Amino acid sequence: MNILIKPIITEKATANSELRNCYTFSVNTKANKVEIKKAVEAAYGVSVEKVRTINVRPDRKTKFTKTGIQHGKTNAVKKAIVQLAEGEMIDLYSNM
Repeated sequence: MNILIKPIITEKATANSELRNCYTFSVNTKANKVEIKKAVEAAYGVSVEKVRTINVRPDRKTKFTKTGIQHGKTNAVKKAIVQLAEGEMIDLYSNM
């Protein structure tokens, strides 16, 4: 099971990493906080203090087209906000 899917790089996540030393990752929906902590420490070689997780529900959408009503939804995702120890950092741009 691959735990870390990708880092999330948005304005809010970047500001959070610069100000609070917290990095945001998209993770497997079945991963727990202990597994996420071990995966980040193994992948980036840093020490993790705290892990917070967010389950994002799927958005349901309806389109009205010539052929009728189309229903759809996005996928459910899980995000993890990882706080690193003081003085540690992850350079996400060099690891891509």
